[in-house]
Amino acid sequence: MDVKPESPSHAKEHNDIQQTDVTAVEDHLNSNSTLKSRKWFDWDVEGSEWDILVISTALKLLLFPSYRSTDFEVHRNWLAITYSLPISKWYYDTTSEWTLDYPPFFAYFEKVLSIPASFIDPKIVDLNNLNYDAWSVVAYQRFTVILTELVLGAALLRFTRGAVDPSTQRIISASLFLHPGFLIVDHIHFQYNGFMFGILLWSILMARNGNKLLSGILFAVLLNFKHIYMYLAPAYFIYLLRAFCLSPSGRLEIGNFLSLANAVIGVFIASLGPFLVMGQIPQLLSRLFPFTRGLNHAYWAPNFWALVTAVDRILLKYASWMGTSIAINESGVASSSRGLVGDTVFAVLPNVKPVHTFAITVSVQLVILTKLWFSPTYKSFVTALTLCGYASFLFGWHVHEKAVLLILVPLSLLAAERHAYFRTFVIASVAGVFSLFPLIFTPGESIVKVVYSALWITMVYIPLARRVYEFPTSLPLVVLDGLEKLYLGGFVVLLAFTTLFPVLSRQSSAAMEFLPLLATSVYCAIGLLWGFIRLVFVYLNEEASYQGQLSTL
Repeated sequence: MDVKPESPSHAKEHNDIQQTDVTAVEDHLNSNSTLKSRKWFDWDVEGSEWDILVISTALKLLLFPSYRSTDFEVHRNWLAITYSLPISKWYYDTTSEWTLDYPPFFAYFEKVLSIPASFIDPKIVDLNNLNYDAWSVVAYQRFTVILTELVLGAALLRFTRGAVDPSTQRIISASLFLHPGFLIVDHIHFQYNGFMFGILLWSILMARNGNKLLSGILFAVLLNFKHIYMYLAPAYFIYLLRAFCLSPSGRLEIGNFLSLANAVIGVFIASLGPFLVMGQIPQLLSRLFPFTRGLNHAYWAPNFWALVTAVDRILLKYASWMGTSIAINESGVASSSRGLVGDTVFAVLPNVKPVHTFAITVSVQLVILTKLWFSPTYKSFVTALTLCGYASFLFGWHVHEKAVLLILVPLSLLAAERHAYFRTFVIASVAGVFSLFPLIFTPGESIVKVVYSALWITMVYIPLARRVYEFPTSLPLVVLDGLEKLYLGGFVVLLAFTTLFPVLSRQSSAAMEFLPLLATSVYCAIGLLWGFIRLVFVYLNEEASYQGQLSTL
């Protein structure tokens, strides 16, 4: 984490400078001696960036023929829509069921990608050529993911270049570039998350470097690529208002406010302007926000509502077995039992509506944002940003499992802050990455996702633990440490269960087919919910003396 200490006295400043000089010399000597005999996996050594880029690119190239989800055809169809149709018909076309439902900047992005595609193979951009899966389109689309992900790589390099502790930041940057979430969701399942999270990290980097105006502009651009980043918008709003538009005394900085407001409005005009002129904003919004979907996604995202839904199923089973007089909603008996898309109706518990999820999410975020308002430091901003995404994931309406990346990516920037953040990072990362496993269910790719994820968490945990791990110093902390380790060890059992159950229960009833998904969702939800509680507690109880050392960039 790139936090620059702010010394309270000249003597302390002098000691800090001396210590920094000594550390810098030691790092230089160590890096020179290590470079002579370093191995490719020493990603905390200067010069390892090319090794990481080459090896990760080679792996991604090898994954070209791997399993791909319906999202692959979604994006191919969007290439065809933006290439074959005038802009006035982009958000009206229904030739395929995979209609365009991302904001305009992403549509423009697809338009740019469609031009080379038309030269490589004109059938790629044929609107009526549904489910086209020739090698030309497979190689082209997968290559564009690798190429555009360099936006992420460039941002992470800049994070390292300007870090107070480049060695530690290099580990964090490498872990993000090699994140299993990106490998599973982008390079196998197929999406462009690496590219868009690259924009997010550039925005966070600008905040770290003191360029808050550009930080806000980049986030506005990101919102017009994918509207799910609205989860993070409250933290941006409070941080930029408090740290850029207001002076430390609370006086409005008119120049800064107008600069930010005009820049953000300009971004939205560039994105939405053509559709505003054509009178298509209502149609565009209906595509972006289909509110008719139910509380849970097909595969329950591992959040608070997955736990509530599981409790409802348990109460239903209990009522059925014991013959109690519990009132049962018959329409909820078959609901949400097999991961089907549709509205979630509870059999025993009261039903949840969108307004309920919105109220809970906003209430939780207000607590976090209050702390950010009174402590608008860079570190407080990154923590609040993480927690806003976290709260939206846990309590939001119809959350997709892939949205867990909105937690894991900014949380990675906090991993080396101190032991409390590190442990939260480990628990959330293991649970979050494992929750993505059901996206990939083919045998060959299943081996890749498990082995790769295990190697990744090992190679991140060991060097970071050496830097920040603290042994528990009291009985409650010993118990807590033991329970967390027991929970993490439980993923081995969960993996065995989800792997063997489909093989051993082929003759079981259809109602049991969803059991591995349910177990995965519920177990991962427990870890993610605990990680959220842990992080909120740490954030709200951050010591004033510790906060006083942080930079208010």
